[in-house]
Amino acid sequence: MQDHQIATRAEWLTARADLLKREKEHTQRGDEIAQMRQALPWVRIDKEYRFETDSGSASLSDLFQGRSQLMVYHFMFGPDYAAGCPSCSGIADCFNGFYVHLANHDVMLWAISRGPLANLQAYKKRMGWTFPWASSSGCDFNSDFGVGFSTEEQLQGVEYNYRHEAAYKLPQAGTVDRNVWGTGVDRATFLRERPGLSTFVLHESIVYHSYSTYARGVDALWGMWQWLDRAPKGRNETGHWWRRHDEYDNR
Repeated sequence: MQDHQIATRAEWLTARADLLKREKEHTQRGDEIAQMRQALPWVRIDKEYRFETDSGSASLSDLFQGRSQLMVYHFMFGPDYAAGCPSCSGIADCFNGFYVHLANHDVMLWAISRGPLANLQAYKKRMGWTFPWASSSGCDFNSDFGVGFSTEEQLQGVEYNYRHEAAYKLPQAGTVDRNVWGTGVDRATFLRERPGLSTFVLHESIVYHSYSTYARGVDALWGMWQWLDRAPKGRNETGHWWRRHDEYDNR
């Protein structure tokens, strides 16, 4: 920062005006891409999925709760996790504020994970969250939408984010980390869950898949990044600095 350019107010305004043009181009391009997402063809969902929710067993169509649109955040909380992924937790911190608005605009937002419902409920209580969260532990939902893998699949290489990943190499004996990012599992187990967003539409009593995005495709859902991208130093990262919101020192 000591070597950063220093300017007069007039010089700053000139540079800002130039940047504004580029920001407007970016916004307009974003609008075009949003329209392209909405124009994607729909794929009919014929498979029957069952989820465990606070209200009992539910089908995929039940999750719409009277709306015509459903958005699912694929939250990394596997069957053996003791706590949710801290990155997914950072993203989910934003859900409490806007899921109610979505629900009143014909869109239901759910988080879905493979962990047992009781574990999800306990973690949800710890985090102070109120948005709906379902367990898919008894069905193939995560596997079918490319965010949940078996040990065998992992050792052969998985398909994630529309590309093939090389086979996972198990670490040597004695080097296994049993607490990756505070989830209480080793790295291999942690990586059998992946983040993503999938959207669905209910039309004439039929559920269709409309869109999915993964990896950095969910960056835009993470409110923290949007703020940091506008901060003087940007994301300013040298490693995994973020924590669950109840794990920071009180300051």
